[in-house]
Amino acid sequence: MKAFPIPVRVTGPGSQPVEDDELQYLAMPREMTTFRMPIVPEQVDALPLTEARDALASLLQDMQRWNPADGAHGPRLDLAGMSPAALVITNQMLGEGEVSIRVDGEYTFRIQESVFTGLWRVCAHDRDGVLASDWIEAAAMPRIVGEMARQAARARISDVATPPGTMNSPALIAEIAAQLRVRRPNGAAHVINLTLFPMTPDDHVVLEGALPVGPVAIMSRGFGNCRVTSTGTRDVWRVQYFNNMNTLILNTIEIVDIPEVALAAAEDLEDTRVRLSDLIDWMSESCAP
Repeated sequence: MKAFPIPVRVTGPGSQPVEDDELQYLAMPREMTTFRMPIVPEQVDALPLTEARDALASLLQDMQRWNPADGAHGPRLDLAGMSPAALVITNQMLGEGEVSIRVDGEYTFRIQESVFTGLWRVCAHDRDGVLASDWIEAAAMPRIVGEMARQAARARISDVATPPGTMNSPALIAEIAAQLRVRRPNGAAHVINLTLFPMTPDDHVVLEGALPVGPVAIMSRGFGNCRVTSTGTRDVWRVQYFNNMNTLILNTIEIVDIPEVALAAAEDLEDTRVRLSDLIDWMSESCAP
């Protein structure tokens, strides 16, 4: 996760948005996490430990052949056939990192970044809550996140009435529409900092109507807490930063494929290969008779 590069102003008339009681978010994380190598359990059966080690080693081999810079999708390791005991060990080895994601649709995807940045645990559940798919994916962001955000969105902003109390929302909507007309895939992000604009309650109502909440909710903690939400308009995201008191300090709209703050950086993915290799070596030592 990267520190936000935009100046913050937290005072002044209209600088704080009005909360919408209808929006449902995951609980905000409250502490920054740092990397800590998982510890192999002292008492564990050799067979499931070996199975987990071999699965992670296979994933690492695929990662060694993968170049994140060329735009190719990262490797996936299907966990459907793994024994329950080995799956428990694998989850213990991966741990929980900075980013949690929920994607709603025909299936509900619950995605957790591991302590190895850019290595994601992805679980898909059907409408009855039954686990339908289960895998580990190496990526800046799991592929399903961008796909679902785009599939559920429209190419244009939703029509919405502008009540008399609006101030800046009509101009902001016009700016977003103009950016969408010239936008190209993988283009640079266009960021609109709402914290710098005087906004009336009617302005926030208009924006929420024009950009309804989409199916993707991303919670990221690192250099501050951050909530990233897709909208009903393709490639338009709401990004909000919070301080340690859970107070909103920066409120933005980003027009981009996926906001950079949620992506694993290329250098982090390189570190993950090294750390994962170290973990596999440690597991191998524990597997030895």
